[in-house]
Amino acid sequence: MNRFDRHIVFRLLSGFAALVAVLIVFFIVLHYVEFIDDFLDRGATMREVFLVYYPNYIPEIARLTAPLALFLSCVYLTGHLSQSLQLSALQTSGVSLYRLLVPYLATGIAVTACMFWFNGWIVPETNRTVLEFELRFLKDAPRVIETNNIHRQHSPGSYISVGYYDRRNETAHRISLQHFNDANRLVQRIDGVRMSWIDSLSIWQIHQPIVRSFSNGVETRQTLSRIDTALTILPRDLARTERDVESMTIPAAARYIRDIGRSGARGLGRTQVGYYAKFAWPFANLILVLIGMPLAATRRRGGQAMQIGIGLFVAFLYLTAQKITEPLGYTGVLPPSVAVWLPHVLFLAAAAFLLVQVRK
Repeated sequence: MNRFDRHIVFRLLSGFAALVAVLIVFFIVLHYVEFIDDFLDRGATMREVFLVYYPNYIPEIARLTAPLALFLSCVYLTGHLSQSLQLSALQTSGVSLYRLLVPYLATGIAVTACMFWFNGWIVPETNRTVLEFELRFLKDAPRVIETNNIHRQHSPGSYISVGYYDRRNETAHRISLQHFNDANRLVQRIDGVRMSWIDSLSIWQIHQPIVRSFSNGVETRQTLSRIDTALTILPRDLARTERDVESMTIPAAARYIRDIGRSGARGLGRTQVGYYAKFAWPFANLILVLIGMPLAATRRRGGQAMQIGIGLFVAFLYLTAQKITEPLGYTGVLPPSVAVWLPHVLFLAAAAFLLVQVRK
């Protein structure tokens, strides 16, 4: 990279960092004003809100606002170069727009790679604290998908039914564990009053179980005080929320989706959309740079204010497209992967169109 390239990269990244910081403060203020009543009504202390909740929420805000911040930084910088005729001077001297795009492209790729790592491994760690806090103190907390009449497959030929699951105490009530042989005949059934998760041992304790075994048409019954068992079913598999996948790293989320799919859980659309978004959302940083640079490279009446206004409108369209397609993935109208990637593919095509049409 030459001196001009390094200057562009520095200006882009400094503007990006400043805008992310401003957007974080802006978001926290708006969020606090909106939810202060929930915090007070449900007993959250100001220490918990400002020393636990919001510090852990900052990575999620940074993840969400990074594409907008990089896009606005790109539009502002390119618009300044265009309005001051610096871009025209460079193009007149024989430097093509594609060559000028190199530092923008390098910055977009670097930020995309960093945000992929940040989104896939750092943000889930802090989101665990955020989601737990919201379940306790916010009226609009993530909705629990299933709490009653839950049915899961423990292993081939083995199933568990739960009458009611208490997420807070990690206790299942009115449980029934059924085992079938290869001929699909019931060979054993264990009914318990409740089943509690023992985190230190990673096992379930079934309290007051009645064990019924069936062989050659003969039933034997045994009543016990307790059974300790290691099931492949975990607490999170019995009481999923709409946003559980947000608190998981990419490998953990992949295992989670595979496991709950195998266990026969329903309503996986939102979970799968959240998983694919871990891959797709970071690419918004690169795509918006590819849109912002040619969009702002043309001088317009109204100066930089007009450039920024157009940039904000494009960002609004990008966000709107995602908000339209993602619910289609929740309900199964579109495959979750298609619902997540479709807006990015469309705007990448728009970026390619702008790069072809803009004056070289």
